[in-house]
Amino acid sequence: MVSWEYPPRIVGGLARHVQELSEALVDLGHTVHVLTGPYSEGHEEAVHNGVHIHRSNLGYPDPRGFFVSALNLNFGLLEQAIKLLKREYSFDLVHCHDWLGAYAAKVLKHALEIPLVATIHATEYGRNNGLHNDLQRQISDSEWWLTYESYQVICCSRYMFHELRSFFQLPSDKIAVIPNGVNPARFRVAASVDLQQFRRRYAADHEKLVFFVGRMVREKGAAELLKAVPKVRHYWHDIKFVLAGSGPILDELRRLAHHLQVDEAVTFTGFIPDDERNCLYAAADIAVYPSLYEPFGIVALEAMATNTPVVVTDTGGLGETIIHGVNGLKAYPGNANSLADNILTLLHRPDLAEELASQAFAEIQTKYNWQTIAQQTADLYTQVVKGKGQAQSWYQHEILSRYEYTVAKGGVN
Repeated sequence: MVSWEYPPRIVGGLARHVQELSEALVDLGHTVHVLTGPYSEGHEEAVHNGVHIHRSNLGYPDPRGFFVSALNLNFGLLEQAIKLLKREYSFDLVHCHDWLGAYAAKVLKHALEIPLVATIHATEYGRNNGLHNDLQRQISDSEWWLTYESYQVICCSRYMFHELRSFFQLPSDKIAVIPNGVNPARFRVAASVDLQQFRRRYAADHEKLVFFVGRMVREKGAAELLKAVPKVRHYWHDIKFVLAGSGPILDELRRLAHHLQVDEAVTFTGFIPDDERNCLYAAADIAVYPSLYEPFGIVALEAMATNTPVVVTDTGGLGETIIHGVNGLKAYPGNANSLADNILTLLHRPDLAEELASQAFAEIQTKYNWQTIAQQTADLYTQVVKGKGQAQSWYQHEILSRYEYTVAKGGVN
């Protein structure tokens, strides 16, 4: 596995995805080595829950620019890979998660003559609703390049399947849809925690609590949630909102809350550790995810795994995971009025909220458990490894045919 982030270094959902998938693959009897970025308190090499973790010792980020930082990371990943090869490890394939590790993954593919599989968790085009500057175009080109080099591309939703088909022009049979998953055990609150006392840090006993967690970036839609607060409070005054996470627009969101005059009803926590996240899920009456762009939306699964009623926007993977009125409620994307109406529905209908949460939790046990997802991924690996020889034979035949045609035309001396 090649992934630029891996717990305890967590920026988004990718780190947890790679961890859960790796550990589930180990449970199936596979040997998994993860090449990943540095972590200030972590060892260069460690084994956790059966997964061999190798961290680059090169600094990241680099003040000379984002792409220099990415190259530094890839040099460090290759250093770790070379050390493994010198110890006579051998590998059947390399699996790269998103473009930041693509350079190292591509070198390993060709140097070791093993197939490359890529998981595309999101695209630069989708995150920004287009490509608006040279950096975004360069990132997008790297994403396409990774899909081109890959024998098979995995995405997490039908939404992403169509995005990869239309934007990168990938053939349908090169893309496999395997959903994200969640492990409910990771969201249990420690028995020593006084949950009522914890909840009082954010809301009084008589007040409802709405929870949002995610990166503070435009596409996660936190601004739309803030715009919904005045209407929600007009009809249900005794309510508080907790927005957890860090990111480049956090200060902008604080200013928006002040402008909307809802400061006293909103708490921005910044980045929170897992144990505090778990407590907030347990304490919350509703979890809300108003994304504008969301390839999958693993946070919705987190809420479902904690029996927390969920409101999402009908976009991307969120729109596929949540069926309105069955396992959650869906609002129109970018529409604060629609978001407020759905939150108010759950506040006024606690029986409906309980029914939706119960159905959502049942789905977690079957459709979104990591054992099922890991088996689907392992089956794909088997197909890729078995098909490698056939694909190489076809490729060599194609190259030879082109060479012979060129010679016949007098193009090669």
